[in-house]
Formats: sequence, C-alpha cells, structure tokens
Amino acid sequence: MRRAAATGVPGRHAPAPVTYRDVFAVGEFRALWLAQLLSVAGDQLARVALTVLVYDRTRSALLAAVTYAASIIAVFAGGVLLSGLADRLPRRTVMITCDLARAGLVLVMVIPGIPLAALVVLLFAVTLFTAPFTAARAALYPDILTGDRYVLGTAVTMTTFQLAQVAGFAGGGALLGFTSARVCLAADAATFAASALLVGTGVRARPAAAGAGRRWLAPLADAVTGFRLVFSRPGLRTPMLFGWLATFAVVPEGLAAPLARRLHGGDLLTGLILAATALGISAGAVAFSRLVPTARRRAWLGPLAVACCLVLVLLAARPPAAATLAVLFACGALGCYQIAANAAFVAAAPPAQRGQAFGLAQAGMYLGQGGAVILAGAAAARFAPQLVIAASGAVGAVTALVLAISNRQAG
Repeated sequence: MRRAAATGVPGRHAPAPVTYRDVFAVGEFRALWLAQLLSVAGDQLARVALTVLVYDRTRSALLAAVTYAASIIAVFAGGVLLSGLADRLPRRTVMITCDLARAGLVLVMVIPGIPLAALVVLLFAVTLFTAPFTAARAALYPDILTGDRYVLGTAVTMTTFQLAQVAGFAGGGALLGFTSARVCLAADAATFAASALLVGTGVRARPAAAGAGRRWLAPLADAVTGFRLVFSRPGLRTPMLFGWLATFAVVPEGLAAPLARRLHGGDLLTGLILAATALGISAGAVAFSRLVPTARRRAWLGPLAVACCLVLVLLAARPPAAATLAVLFACGALGCYQIAANAAFVAAAPPAQRGQAFGLAQAGMYLGQGGAVILAGAAAARFAPQLVIAASGAVGAVTALVLAISNRQAG
C-alpha cells in the first residue's frame, strides 16, 4: 500500500517549492525587472544632476531643495490623477509611452541656457510620468507571476529597488565628479530609452483591463472611484495601511546626516546609516519569502509591522554608532512584512482597477513619507535625532498594533 504524500492526496507528491530560478525563468519578469532597475536609477540620476545644476547656477540651498521636492510632489500628483491610465490603456503601451516621454523631456533639459524655472517644470513632468509607469508595471506583475512566484518576485523587486536607488544616487555623484550635470541628464535619458526597448521587446501585448473612455474628467473620475475602492474594502484598506506604516520607518533616512553628527561621525557614517536600512530590507525580504510558509505570511503581518517600528524606540537610549546601525538594520529587516501586505493587496484588488489601486497606495506612501521627513527635520532642530526617531517608532508601533488587531479580527 502506497503511503500518502505530503499533500494528503494518495499517490501524489507535494509540488516542489518555487525558487528564484523559477521567477527569473519567466522572460517577461526579467524584462520588467531590468526596466525597473534602469528607470529607478534614471530617476535618481535626474534628481541629483538637476539639484546640483540648480545649486551651481544659483548658490541657493532653498532653490536646490525646492527642485528636489518638486519631483516628490509630482509622484504624488501622478499617483492620484494618472494611475488610472494603467487600467484604461494597455499596460505595456503605458510603460513604453511613459519611458519615451521621460527620455524626451530629459533631453530638453540638456539644452544649454534653458531657464531654471523651465528645468524645474521639466523635472516635475518627468517625475509625473513615473506614477502611471509604476502603476502599470505593478498591475502587470500578478498577470506574469502567479502564486508563490509573485511573492518571490516581490522580494526581488524590493531588494533591487533599494540597490537601484543607491546606484542611481552614487552613480549620479560619481558622474558629476568626472563630467557635468548635462552628461548625467543625457545618461538618464538613455536609461529611459533602454527601459522602453526592454518593455517593448520583452513584454507581451495585452488588451486594456478596463474601458479606455475619452472623457476629459476621466483622471478625476478614476481617482474618486479608486479612493472609494481602496477605502471601502477592508481587504484592500488594511494591507494598504500596513504599507503606509513605512512612513514611520523612513524617518532615520531623513535624519541620517544629523544622526551621524550626533554619533561623532561624518559623511561615511551618514552613508552607513542609509546603507544599514537598505541592507536590512534586502536581507529581510529574502528571508521572509524563503522561510515563512505561504499559509503563515498573513499571520506574521501584524507582529512584524509592530516590531519594525518598535525596534526604533531603542534609539532613545542613544546607543553608540555600531549599535545604532544594528537597530536600523533590524528595522529594515523586520520591514519584510511589506511583502505580505503587497500580496494581500494584489489578491483583493479587482484586475480591471489594479493599476489605479496601486497608484493610490503609492501616492499615499509618498505623501506620508515626505510629510514625516519634514516633521522629523523640524523636530530634530530642537531635540536629539535619536529621540525624534524613537518617537516616530513609538507612534508607528501603536498604529501598527491597532492595524494588527483589526487584521486579526478580519482574518
């Protein structure tokens, strides 16, 4: 008599666990993944190059900060108003169009003598196209990767997103050291063109998920419909709010420089503070996706979210630099709950409105993180950065606990 296999079905064996090799074996995923790396790195190149260009021409730190802030505001506006395009139009077409538009706008920035106001407007427009591109890509992933492949794919994108941001900032700084801001901008345009080529050749064409429509007020109507969707359905609202908890965990990044100074360090320690969080996120994403069984991931969502914020409270004791870096690494690693939140959000989002839902979730995250960094910066002018970070962690932990209880009751 044959023994029952692990599946509990006589004569059948449990399916082999999904590996990263299985994920990268999907050609469309490889194309989207490489396109994301290029697009994210290109975004950072543009921000660094244009911020430096504005500062060099004006010697105004305020104007340089306004230039950088314009790009963040654009992502929020685009997430609210333009993400619906990822549902109304074929998503592959949206991504290619956004990349080509960004490449063209960045090339205009390279023109010598262009007014500073025009440069800032162009940067705003370039970053505005980031939202529908990201929404379309996020909405495509569940069609390309199913089941546990999607979870592992999310872990890969989370990890490489951090690396691409660091590479973009570092690459921008290195290029500026050897060349000029215009060369960096030209390189940025090339990354967008390469991304469009990857999507065009590596991703299969699919029809639009929803009716395209030609109403002038379609973006506004989409935004209103999207808000109703994500806030009226607990299955979408709860994981989205878990995702927004990143607002509290981003504060150490915003205070990296003053925190390094308080720890009697310089630029090197500032870089290590930023790297510690990014490295933790990468390690946590890999560990969570490989070690936590699929059936248990939703149960881990609340406890990990609480721990991610709560660990920052340890900085109230003002530990030395090495211990501070360990705390920040732990915070990043515990942020792996975002994988479970993302998977739950995808499972609950209607395919025809997936792009708009992702866009609104991203817009809220950018708004929260931007506001948190501004408030933290103002508070750090009066209090030690360790205390500000610890306070952010405490508020985040309480918020996460409320969400965890709600998630447990819903489950």
